[in-house]
Amino acid sequence: MSEASAAPGGEVTPEEQFHTGASIKVATVAALGGFLFGYDSAVINGAVSAIGEVFNVESTTLGFAVASALLGAAAGAMLAGRIADRIGRLRVMQIAAVLFLISALGAGFSVNVGMLIVFRIIGGLGVGIASVIAPAYIAEIAPASLRGRLGSLQQLAIVTGIFISLLVDYIFATVAGGSTEIVWGLPAWRWMFLAMAIPAIVYGVLSLTIPESPRYLIANLRIPEARKVLTTMLGTAGTEVRIERIQNSLKSDHKPSFKDLRAPKGGLLPIVWIGILLSVFQQFVGINVIFYYSNVLWEAVGFSESDSFKITVITAIVNIVTTLIAIATIDRVGRKPLLIIGSIGMTITLGIMAFVFGIARTTTDASGAVTPVLEGWQGPAALIAANVYVIAFGMSWGPVVWVLLGESFPNKIRAAALSVAAMAQWVANWLITVSFPKMKDVSLAFSYGFYAACALLSLFFVIKWVRETKGKELEDMDDDLMIAPH
Repeated sequence: MSEASAAPGGEVTPEEQFHTGASIKVATVAALGGFLFGYDSAVINGAVSAIGEVFNVESTTLGFAVASALLGAAAGAMLAGRIADRIGRLRVMQIAAVLFLISALGAGFSVNVGMLIVFRIIGGLGVGIASVIAPAYIAEIAPASLRGRLGSLQQLAIVTGIFISLLVDYIFATVAGGSTEIVWGLPAWRWMFLAMAIPAIVYGVLSLTIPESPRYLIANLRIPEARKVLTTMLGTAGTEVRIERIQNSLKSDHKPSFKDLRAPKGGLLPIVWIGILLSVFQQFVGINVIFYYSNVLWEAVGFSESDSFKITVITAIVNIVTTLIAIATIDRVGRKPLLIIGSIGMTITLGIMAFVFGIARTTTDASGAVTPVLEGWQGPAALIAANVYVIAFGMSWGPVVWVLLGESFPNKIRAAALSVAAMAQWVANWLITVSFPKMKDVSLAFSYGFYAACALLSLFFVIKWVRETKGKELEDMDDDLMIAPH
């Protein structure tokens, strides 16, 4: 809603409806980067076995091909903030769209695994850029009263992209009769990658229809343009005061850089460390294990391949639904309470999974690998706990972290600080992704016990260090640069 006063009786005026609609439109377009982020991250799942077979590569090389996008994502995240401060938020969105398009076409027409890895890294660059620019832009364009809901669109777009990629993979594989079989003149696995070209083009075209961030415009002395954008998004009331506040928050004797993240006594500013730890905890609670390894995990403990796929799809749908819950509540309940509820829920459910796998009977195959066998109540208990865990994550740490990363940093360091926090998230993602297979071989009980411990630590971290930002203007974040624990 506009931040102007509501009509008498609490009715929403036509003017408020217009400003709300404009905010939703631009935030939705920006969040399309999150959709591509989710699609690109998950599309490899349906193609991995075909890639191994077609290119005749060993498991180590195949694993690198899967994880290579994470390398690009870390680099893209680190570069995005600096580029966005120089050429603008919209130009960076358009660069990401081009990278996604190149990746889709290049990966789809790869003639060897080396070529595939190169184009996966290019796609990863787009993923990393999207993970920075979407939350930053949405936070800078949205009214304070709507910022939580609009910022949560990023996570909704990500989980929807993951679900659509799983669905697309399944459809092509089913229609062709297998991921290596031919459909419409090409093997199905190639179409899985090529399909990403459509949303990449849509994202690039729609980014031409939305305005530049008013905070970027003011930072570059383009005041009339910024005034027009602010009036469209928020209404005419208080526009000049808002422009003056943004100007004051951006005052500096030099262009924004990573040097601005340093604390006066050395190291990083406390608020930057908080952003980094939010990112790390979001990954260290093990959410990507559920999505990256769910089929393998459920098959390993006795579910059929068909049932494992159904469980994965159900989990993806649950994640979407719970993100909608977060969108509906984040601006009323607040960010911090949702994180606390989520941490408690994840600690309990991960603890239950660790307990179930810890007491399960095990079998040992010829290679010496030990696999737990869930019997009786254990299978349903693990399945229910896993999906309740996804609910706890999806209504809290999934969307709320993106909202906080977009809005918590002061104007003059937002892009740079978000780059550092997002890069930390991709590094943490990579660590969890590559460590789980080895941890699983040691013990699934140990693996889930570790994630449960991280969830418990996240609870104490939120209680002590994370401040509530519900309803605060971005310019008020400058007062919290040297935030103290509370």
